[in-house]
Amino acid sequence: MVLTLPLALLLGLACLLLLASPWPYLAPLAFPALAALAVLYRKPVWGLLVMLALVPFEGLFSAADAAGGSSSAGFTLNKLLGLALIAIAALQLLLRQLPVRRLRSNLWPLLLAFLAFYMTSLAFSSHLGLSLQQLRQLAVGLVLFSLTVLFGRDLDLPALARVLVLSVASTCVVALLSTSTQPASRAIGLLADPNYFALLISVALPLALLLVVRAPRWPQRLFWLAPLLLLLAGLGRTGSRSGLLVVLLTVAIAAWHYREHLKYLVIRRLGWVILAGAIAVPLAPALLPDSFIQRLEVLASLKSGVKAYADTSLARRSAYVVVGSQIIAEHPLLGSGPGTFPLEFAKTGYAIAFSIRGLPVELYREAHNTYLGMFSEVGVPGGLLFVGLILLSLRNCQVARRHWLSRGDPERAALAAHFGLSCLALSCFLFFLSVPSHKYLWVMLGITSFLRLQADDDAAGERP
Repeated sequence: MVLTLPLALLLGLACLLLLASPWPYLAPLAFPALAALAVLYRKPVWGLLVMLALVPFEGLFSAADAAGGSSSAGFTLNKLLGLALIAIAALQLLLRQLPVRRLRSNLWPLLLAFLAFYMTSLAFSSHLGLSLQQLRQLAVGLVLFSLTVLFGRDLDLPALARVLVLSVASTCVVALLSTSTQPASRAIGLLADPNYFALLISVALPLALLLVVRAPRWPQRLFWLAPLLLLLAGLGRTGSRSGLLVVLLTVAIAAWHYREHLKYLVIRRLGWVILAGAIAVPLAPALLPDSFIQRLEVLASLKSGVKAYADTSLARRSAYVVVGSQIIAEHPLLGSGPGTFPLEFAKTGYAIAFSIRGLPVELYREAHNTYLGMFSEVGVPGGLLFVGLILLSLRNCQVARRHWLSRGDPERAALAAHFGLSCLALSCFLFFLSVPSHKYLWVMLGITSFLRLQADDDAAGERP
């Protein structure tokens, strides 16, 4: 009752401001927005789940590249949610409704050291405006990492897995429908590039497998098998060779993790395994575009070296490595400045050689390798600290999995294993895309540190 008058005044002020704005038709939405804000204050983790669920759909709301973390002018739902969560987190910390110790993470020392080198590189950048734009994009990831660590105790990881799988699988449906009329085209979902779409699928696949394996009954298992098959079909339609390599790696590691279950499956369910293979093998070529088959055949010619006439994509990636190596040799300590690789690449002859249509915008190309971009733009020390962040996050999942297995808790061990596989898929994909500010990346870093913290606290509670 004490808050009734302030809330009424706030609602009236919001309505008046909207009526006086160029969008007076939004005034009736003031009350639902205020109610949603009140719910979000009570359950901020719900806002985090909604933000992650909207990542595959960002192409609908923004013309910017959602996977790279850039944003267009104006407000989108994700931006509004992000600003609301930042305000709510700051207010709850100031009012001590959330203890500061919730921000604990073993990734902070490496992250702060990385940011120190990043800011120093930015200060000496010869293209300060571009570097500041890159910093703004990275700030989105840093905010998501902080929010994930802060609200980690309230985050239901199985619910997060369901949200990510359903959101990405639903865009796979859109992709399959769009490519059904154009069999030669590559699926992009609701994004701008098939490789970015393949990244989302690669992250969601281990979580879909978790939902299938840990389903309590056969009806639920069959239900989650449908999104898993959609993800596999969507990956095939992307025509992404890097996505295929990453998925094969994660499937191999998952098979090793479940080797005992696979032995039981082969021995006791051999007939079903043969039937599944008989159905999948004939259908697999039909789901793969002819262009994808041709691009896979090109990989067989790599033994004799990369030839530009055989595959321009591989030739361009070789050029990125050459240019990145030159930048590292010239600026080993602080790099050329955050976000400046496209400008450095445009100065070389490779930019003109690989310009497809001769347009000026095609001269400025990213490194298509997050690690190479970090080493060349931020310097060797900053690049090593970034790699250390990734390796420590993978180590966190490994330690958490071993701890829960030793405690006889297969449920938590499976969560640590599969979220670790998603983090591994993402870290492997960083070799093929320049996405240092990807939302999934920084959320996964926060989740892995929370899993490690849970395991460490549980182990400390066992000690006499």
